[in-house]
Amino acid sequence: MLSVEELTDRLIDLSFAEDIGDGDHTTLCCIPADAMGKSRLIIKEDGIIAGVEVAKEVFRRFDPEMVVETLIEDGARVKKGDIAMVVTGKVQSLLQTERLMLNIMQRMSGIATMTNKYQQALIDAGTKTRVLDTRKTTPGMRMLEKEAVKIGGGMNHRIGLFDMILLKDNHVDFAGGIHNAISRAKAYCKEKGKDLKIEIEVRNFKELEEALAEAPDRIMFDNFTPEDTVKAVQMVNHQCETESSGGITFDTMIPYAKAGVDFISFGALTHSVKGLDMSFKAI
Repeated sequence: MLSVEELTDRLIDLSFAEDIGDGDHTTLCCIPADAMGKSRLIIKEDGIIAGVEVAKEVFRRFDPEMVVETLIEDGARVKKGDIAMVVTGKVQSLLQTERLMLNIMQRMSGIATMTNKYQQALIDAGTKTRVLDTRKTTPGMRMLEKEAVKIGGGMNHRIGLFDMILLKDNHVDFAGGIHNAISRAKAYCKEKGKDLKIEIEVRNFKELEEALAEAPDRIMFDNFTPEDTVKAVQMVNHQCETESSGGITFDTMIPYAKAGVDFISFGALTHSVKGLDMSFKAI
């Protein structure tokens, strides 16, 4: 299995390959190879900054001689007009790394900003519910997007299909019910020597009763109403972790949190986020 660093390296390599191709002819035609310069990253919108460390790696991998002066670190709250970093190096390198760096930082900062907004609202409402992401991520950028969720104050659900067992409705239906799905999952983990959390999705109170009898690590209430969630949390009574999911938005999440669930998962954190506005300008 590839490490986070290896996946990031592959993403950077692919991104440069698709953007530069056989050469940035715009830059090469008008900028001398030995010309030196500076650019600064200007924040143009209030939010939470994320992607600073990844940006530094983009610069390093393209041209190790580029020098980055970091003025604002990942996770900081930024406002319009802030300068996040100053980069010194060959002008050709500054121009060729600009778009990839901005694409990554704008998206990661947008995710971190949205996550922070959701998590802070849950805290302000007096709940202990934590915000979770999902696997609804941009292909190839999952590790960066999930890192942005953490930078924004949220928590990662599972990273992929390999680090947790999540038995959803289709798994349950194909397996022939809740009992079969969970018992097979436990047997699989024992046989393979894997220490994986087991989560089960339930669609109604009958499935919830069946799930509780199997003692999973977490139960997900799928498309429950807030009122039904209150009852479901009472039925679980701290026997395992609880999660709400299914069409929950920023505007509708507070009643679910006040019902007492441990987590609420939001696909919108990564699949519908707006990037944080910023620009990379010559000094």
